[in-house]
Amino acid sequence: MRQKTTLKSMLAAGLILGSGFTHAASNLVFCSEGSPAGFDPGQYTTGTDFDATSETLFNRLAQFQRGSTQVEPALASSWDISEDGKRYVFHLRPGVKFHTTAYFKPTRELNADDVVFTFQRMLDKEHPFRKAYPTEFPYFTDMGLDKNIAKVEKVDDMTVAFTLNEVDAAFIQNLAMNFAAIQSAEYADQLLKAGKAADINQKPIGTGPFVLKRYQKDAQIRFTGNKDYWKPEDVKIDNLIFAINTDASVRTQKLKAGECQVTLNPRPADIEALKKDPNLKVPSEPGFNLGYIAYNVTRAPFDKLEVRQALDMAVNKQAIIDAVYQGAGQLAVNGMPPTQWSYDETIKDRDFNPEKAKELLKAAGVKEGTEITLWAMPVQRPYNPNAKLMAEMLQADWAKVGIKARIVSYEWGEYIKRAHNGEHDAMLIGWTGDNGDPDNWLGTLYGCDSVDGNNFSKWCDARYDKLVKAAKATADVEKRTELYKQAQHVLQQQVPITPIAHSTVYQPMRASVKDFLISPFGRNSFYGVSNGR
Repeated sequence: MRQKTTLKSMLAAGLILGSGFTHAASNLVFCSEGSPAGFDPGQYTTGTDFDATSETLFNRLAQFQRGSTQVEPALASSWDISEDGKRYVFHLRPGVKFHTTAYFKPTRELNADDVVFTFQRMLDKEHPFRKAYPTEFPYFTDMGLDKNIAKVEKVDDMTVAFTLNEVDAAFIQNLAMNFAAIQSAEYADQLLKAGKAADINQKPIGTGPFVLKRYQKDAQIRFTGNKDYWKPEDVKIDNLIFAINTDASVRTQKLKAGECQVTLNPRPADIEALKKDPNLKVPSEPGFNLGYIAYNVTRAPFDKLEVRQALDMAVNKQAIIDAVYQGAGQLAVNGMPPTQWSYDETIKDRDFNPEKAKELLKAAGVKEGTEITLWAMPVQRPYNPNAKLMAEMLQADWAKVGIKARIVSYEWGEYIKRAHNGEHDAMLIGWTGDNGDPDNWLGTLYGCDSVDGNNFSKWCDARYDKLVKAAKATADVEKRTELYKQAQHVLQQQVPITPIAHSTVYQPMRASVKDFLISPFGRNSFYGVSNGR
């Protein structure tokens, strides 16, 4: 017989350190590592934001199968593509309901108006809602979708057509990404009339498997299972709680005490002990990720190639991998992981050579003792489990060649915001792939369209950009691969980044958790997941 308990009593017992409380089968606590910056997925780029929004509250037209890079239908039950590859017609799933909350009660089900609203707001800066609530959509623009989508039109209530200016071989994968979460046009109209457009980012309404109940920044997020979800078999949790703590050690202790059932980004030093705990399981997967240093090429002295080359060859990567990743890291030599198709294995890493680095810096006119800022992430990520330690090791490496690096950090949301603004000199950052396509690395992270978004190097190279855009504009995989390989050589020669490592991803959880799958994209999805005895 299934044990039942109230959410109130569960929270009172289950979120208190050392309580040892065993949750009922319909409740699950996730030890999260950060607070989302908001609940409007189109605005954000981090896994922390997406876990709390598009993986719980929203759906897209298409989605990735859990634990896979394969695309499957979601809010669109099917789609047709024209022979020239420039027109996509999506047939919407009937009977999909938007969330009912204290602040919104829908009068209709999902239709084409919602899809058109979602994308027009991103496309048109003069859109009434965009003007009432001005914001940017970095993924959308970084991927050039704002330029390539010529129009989005309602064919009928349950059919939407997208017309592209150029062929985009990754278009369906792109629309399966988190930023493309479908919003309610009816809710947007209500907010607009009330003069509260910004509430779309604080009081979200989606079609997803969970409904937001309460958010307390830096503490917790409470969701309830969506009883009206279009795929009811995927909602096995009545109450989902994100317990937020930035300290990996604290999250580990809470997991061991039974105060949460799933956590993420454990410290490498804790993994063996977690594996030995009979109450836990620690599945792992090779990481589809990259941790790297981004040099802001718009700021001196990083505008000089010789300086970037010097700092790159002054980094003792192997020492960093040994200390920071502790056996769970692989040396990175390229701008994307070797598991990504079109990866060029002929590219070799530069030798660790501090003496040569000194010569290059001197030739570039950089004086010994030159000061720079080195930004260190405040959160743990699979691609960088200890940014503070990595920054300290880089600081020591660069001091040996005459560069004084002052380590800087901010709260995660502020860190990303300031980096988008280009306030850094050099920064630690990383990426976990979003859709399995090479463009998600080579275009999104290093392309000219991304300099105000995820291209934290602010590097725009016309030769490189031409190659990447040509690759995206053809469906011929062999041709795409050849173009992407050429682009990788330009990237390696121009050094806007120093790749450090790819990591193994570990996902510790209680043995009671069933059907939780590690996402290759670093997302934490709880639809289809249950927590039983």
